[in-house]
Amino acid sequence: MKTHLQLRNLTKNLEQRVAERTAKLDNALRELQEFQVQLVKQEKMSVLGQLVTGIAHEINNPVSCIYGNLGHAFIYFQNMINLINLYQHHYPEPIAQIQNEITAMDLEYISSDLPNMISSMREGIQRIRDISSSLRIFSRADTENKVKCNIHEGIDSTLLILKHRLKGSENCPPIEIIKNYGDLPLIECFPGQLNQVFMNLLANAIDAIEESNTGRSIDEIQENSHQIVIQTILNTNKNFVVIKIKDNGLGMSDEIQKKIFDHLFTTKAVGKGTGLGLSIAQQIIVQKHQGSLNVNSIIGKGSEFTITIPTE
Repeated sequence: MKTHLQLRNLTKNLEQRVAERTAKLDNALRELQEFQVQLVKQEKMSVLGQLVTGIAHEINNPVSCIYGNLGHAFIYFQNMINLINLYQHHYPEPIAQIQNEITAMDLEYISSDLPNMISSMREGIQRIRDISSSLRIFSRADTENKVKCNIHEGIDSTLLILKHRLKGSENCPPIEIIKNYGDLPLIECFPGQLNQVFMNLLANAIDAIEESNTGRSIDEIQENSHQIVIQTILNTNKNFVVIKIKDNGLGMSDEIQKKIFDHLFTTKAVGKGTGLGLSIAQQIIVQKHQGSLNVNSIIGKGSEFTITIPTE
């Protein structure tokens, strides 16, 4: 017969084993959920990347045609203006019908304005070409192995995609982007996933700045200009690249900073945040690139996210 003490010890052992097994199952379930979310996210990004790449390619063809033809159109126009000037020089007194037509069309104004119009059209087309190029850079598909890429190209393409959120509005001044880029070599990484990290961090920085405007007048907002500072440097041994993204937005408490990378944790209102962006960003940096992603924040002063990844 087992004694009462033996039975109690046996019960404690069983309870401890059950608690340990339960903890292991909870961890396994949490890891499985995170893995499933990451798979879904990666699949969505892959499909989206293919779609965006296809659209960018389709946009590029007609845009290149227009851009090239605008140059010829400008030359043709200049040639015709030169011919008209030559006619006016040798035949300074045109017949009444021609003079009336010149007056009606305001030839002098057209001659001065059309070059400016063509120049503006070329700038607009160049803008579309830049966006198309940035979409291709941002959405490039990742291979099974890391490839060498230009980190700054990825950041710049992300900024261009987010430009509509940086421009500001009547009630909100534009957000100034300050780039302090170091002299970086090509970095071995998964560029598509790294661009996703840049997108999440920069979008969160913009959100934090916009949230800091709540309840403030336009004059109060303009007293302190909105800024996002992006810095890239190599560490002393040149075996790690450090990327810092700093905003002067709302900031976070110490308690929130401890949870900010947790799965499904968000401080945003319902429907505005999923709690996945920063969690997935950390997984990409830590698990895929063997690096680190940290945050340092002060309420009312802003936040700084620091990415550290090996150069090879």
